[in-house]
Order: sequence, then C-alpha cells, then structure tokens
Amino acid sequence: MAKTEIVVVGAGYSGIAATKMLSKKLKKNTDIHITLIDRHSYQTMMTELHEVAGGRVHPEAIQYDLQRLFCKRKNVSVITDSVVNVDKEGKVVKTAQGTYAFDYLVLAMGGEPNDFGTPGVKENGFTLWSMDDAIKINNHIEKTVTLAAMEPDAEKRKAMLNFVVCGSGFTGIEMVGELIEWKEVVAKKNKLDPSEINLMVVEAAPTILNMLDRNDAGKAEKYLLKKGVTILKDTPIVEVAADHIVLKSGETIPTHTLIWTAGVKANSDAEEFEMESARAARLVANEFMQAKGYEDKGIYVIGDLVYFEEKENMPTPQIVQAAEQTGHCAAKNILAEINGTEKEAYKGKYDGFMVSIGSKYAVACVFDKIHMSGFFAMLMKHIINLRYFFDIRSGYYAFQYILHEFFRIGDERNIMRGHTSRNSNVLWSVPLRVFYGSVWLVEAMKKIVGTGKLTQPGTWFGEGSWFTDTVAFPFPWLQAADATSGASAAEGAGEAVAAVADPVFGLSYAYGEEPMTVFKEMPNWFSKIMEFMMPNTEVALFMQKFMTIFEVALALAIIVGLFTWLASATTIVLVIMFCLSGMFYWVNIWFLFVAFALMNGSGRAFGLDKWVMPWLQGKLGKWWYGDVKSRYGESA
Repeated sequence: MAKTEIVVVGAGYSGIAATKMLSKKLKKNTDIHITLIDRHSYQTMMTELHEVAGGRVHPEAIQYDLQRLFCKRKNVSVITDSVVNVDKEGKVVKTAQGTYAFDYLVLAMGGEPNDFGTPGVKENGFTLWSMDDAIKINNHIEKTVTLAAMEPDAEKRKAMLNFVVCGSGFTGIEMVGELIEWKEVVAKKNKLDPSEINLMVVEAAPTILNMLDRNDAGKAEKYLLKKGVTILKDTPIVEVAADHIVLKSGETIPTHTLIWTAGVKANSDAEEFEMESARAARLVANEFMQAKGYEDKGIYVIGDLVYFEEKENMPTPQIVQAAEQTGHCAAKNILAEINGTEKEAYKGKYDGFMVSIGSKYAVACVFDKIHMSGFFAMLMKHIINLRYFFDIRSGYYAFQYILHEFFRIGDERNIMRGHTSRNSNVLWSVPLRVFYGSVWLVEAMKKIVGTGKLTQPGTWFGEGSWFTDTVAFPFPWLQAADATSGASAAEGAGEAVAAVADPVFGLSYAYGEEPMTVFKEMPNWFSKIMEFMMPNTEVALFMQKFMTIFEVALALAIIVGLFTWLASATTIVLVIMFCLSGMFYWVNIWFLFVAFALMNGSGRAFGLDKWVMPWLQGKLGKWWYGDVKSRYGESA
C-alpha cells in the first residue's frame, strides 16, 4: 500500500510550524510521510537578520539546521533543493534535482523585497531579506567605512559615511537601530570620530512604524532622534544611483549605501506555478488556506505567500505570528481531510507587536494592552524569541540563542550592556578550582579516616569514621533508633553544647568563638523529606558511606577539571542540603559562591574538560542529531 505523501515547500516560520504540527499529530501513523523542501539546509530567523547585518552576532547565531530541528522525527525527510514548478493536475513537485509526488502540498515559500519598480534599487541598493543580504550589508559597511577613513576628499568622504535606510517598518527601524550601535565600533576600528557617520531613515508615508500604536511609535521616533538619526517622512525615493539617491522633491542625497526595506511581495518563484494571485503577487487562498481553484487537489498556501482577506481589503499581515498561525491552520485542515473531520477556518490572533532599536532599547505592545519601552520591552522580545524555540521543541537552539544573545557577544551589545558577556581568561580560576576540590577531598577523607592517621591506611575506617556502624547524621529519628550509641551520643552532644559559649554569627572564623550553623534545626518540611529518604538506621548507614565515596569522586573531578560545571552545581545542591540539615556553618558559606564562580568553564584551562567536553558534545550531537551537512536529501 502506497504511503500518503505530504510535501511542504519552504522552511521558514510557516513551513516549520506546519511540518512540526503534522509530524507530531501523525507520528503514530506509519502510512503517512512528510517531505520538507528548502533551498537551504537551515532555517533563518528572519526577524534577527539586522543583527547580522549590523555586526552584532555571527551568521550561525540565527541559522538553525533543519536536521537538528527534525531529529528523531521519523516521518519527516529534509530535502535541500530548489523547487522549479508544480504539476498541479499530476500532483508532482518538480525541483532542480528531482520530482516529489504529493497527496497534499503546502506552499510556504515566503516573500522577498518589493522595490515597486523604483529605478536603481536592484543595481545599487541593498535589501535585507536573506542571510546573503545581511552578510553583504555587513561586508559593504565594513569596507566602505575603511575606505572612507582613507579618503582625503571631504565631499566623497561625507557621502561614503552617509548610510540611508529606506522604509520605517520593523525591518528598517531595527536595521538603523543596529547601525546606531555599530557605528561606534567601526569608527573606533578605523580611527574615526563616530559623529562623522550619519544615519538616515527615509519614509514615503507621513508616519513611521505604522503597525504600532501611535504613542509607542512616538517613543521609538524620539529615541531615534535622540541618537542622532535623521528621519525624513512623506518623502518617497524615486531613483537610486551608485553614489546618491533622488527624492520625489528632486533633492539628491549623497550616499554609497541605501538599504531598501520598503516593502514585501510574494516569492517570485511562485509565478511559475500559474496560480491565482492578488496584491504583491501573493497566492490567493480560502479561509482554510486552500489555494483558490485547487481546493480539490490538496494544495495549501501559507505564510507571506498567502493572500487571504481576514477583513475586506485586509489580508493576513506578513509577520511571524500570521506565518505560524496560517501554517497551523493548513496543518489542521490537512489532518481534517485525512481523518474525515470538519475543517477549521483561519482566525488570526495577534498578541501585539514589538520593535528593537539596537540591543538595549525596544518598544512593545503585548496582548493589545500592555505597553512598554526600554529594558523591559527588550527583555520581552528575548522572551518571545525563546518561546519560539519552545513552540518548535528545540531546547538545543534555545540554549544557543541564550549563549549568542547574552554571553558570546562583543562590544557590550546586549540587554545587560555587556555585564554578562565579558570574555575573561578562565586560567585565573584554576588555583581556586584546585583549592576548592581539595577542601572537599580533605573533608571526605576525614569521614573515611576517622580518628586514625591519614598516612597509615591500616588505621582508617575506625572510630569517628562514617564507615562504622554508628549513624553520623544528627537526625532525631535516627539517633533514637541507634540502640548501641545513639542515645549516649546525643546526650554527650548536648553536654558539649552546654559547655561552650553561645554560637556567634560570622562569615569567617574568629578564634575562641563558637560558629553558628545556617539553620539551628531542620525546617519541618525538610525533616519529612529526610525521614522519607532515610527512614531507618540501615538506610542511613548506607547513605553515609555512599555520600563519602560520592564526595571523594566529586572532589577529584573538580581538582582535575572533569565535568566541572556539573560538579560545581552538585556541590551547590549538597551545601544547601547540609544547611537545611543543620550541619553547615555560616563561616563556610563561601562554598556556594566559589561553586558559582567555577561554573565559568574553569575546567577548560589545565583541566580534562578541555578535551572531554568537545569530544562528548561531538559524540552526543552526532548520536542525537546526526551529521550536520550543507545539503540533505536523496540528491545530496
């Protein structure tokens, strides 16, 4: 029996959303297979392209390998290829390298820049709609500023250092926001005064950020002006030349860099499909996301490619939320066809909008009623981005996002203004690591040796050792149950406490003082947990032996720098447990802070983690995700 074939063309936000939902819902149905086709072997986080163009992050920070995204999804095949046509009657997708028959087809090819036929944009302007675009802008600005720094002619130099962004939508404003920060970096690099670099936004409409609430847009505009950005509104560009642009008024503005973000249209490759299109060449679909005229062929259109009017003359917006929601809608209706259930009409629900202006400032409106700006708006943007990885079930890329946006970023260009991204040499923490591990080792050895002598192993495991039949834990139910020595030990301990001075709080030991424990006695809730874990003497004796051996292993791991992050985190947990047990003193609370400090990768300097961690990451990555390749699929 032939399998039912679902083909998804395009691995953007909408294509990924549709494929993920179909894969999840059909994972138990072995008679259905999904093929995801894209010209790249990775998904690009389109909303963050400005960060690459503006030199904040490297390209790999916003590229997500498709094989990693769909690892363990046995019902999904990833194909790296370019779709050249669709045989709608024969139900076959034709690519540059092969053909793919389909029972259901989801077209999610996205959009591309719309220059509205403005002369010179293609030849002399830069667009920001792909990774290639972002890298070109980055390289061009670096090169242009370097050449300008050496240019003796003042007029040429001024033109070269005048950077113009056409369009004041989210892409344009976020692009100029990156340039606000980056100009300080490139100016310093080329020994220029940053004030020589001029940034300009040119907008044909009378207002900017027209998808935002006017008050929010006003805050963004005020911030841009404060940062020295020139904003020209109600000023269409009618021509773009290599060294200047021409405005509708006839005025020319000298510049060698025009970044065009003024509009979006459907992917031009879709023109070959000969399907009904509407404004901006978007393919028309009904409320179920079925392509108009091909409702009986199982063809669906989603994302920036689809034209469906939610209200009269108001098509679905070309934003991430709409892309994902149209993808989910199409997936649900394909499932409805397969299962013979009722289809579900598309109902867009957009929870708000946000725009970042550089790495430290943003304006946002969430849930259509909560307005914020500055730090909290920027934090909200990061939260929304992290939620995306949760939605597509990719913990790996969520972790990578955190690393790139908060820790592995230069020039203080993050929300924490560089406080979380200092590149320091972990070499200086090696002595601390060895000392800390040694402290744990000494304490563990005391539990082994007892009253014996360290240099005489034959005296180990005697009186005072945790390897005897005496319970060392000061828990009431265990001391009472210790028939041999528990009662007398408790009485002796009580006499000893009475014989010394009252405990004194301090963070370092002072001679003659009795140190104070963090907790005088166990909290009731923790006592119940401990009693559950160690209900009797037999379990307690096993646990104290096990704990001693575990502490030795933990100490040695820290000393030699093996799994240092995990080992240090474990000591934090142990210290907290000792504190709650009434077995830890304030004078030793530094254990916690040293452990946190050693979680900075200290095992990679003169430690085994330098070799073990890369090897382990490579092995585990290959086992879980498979080999990362530039191309996937049958023709790769």
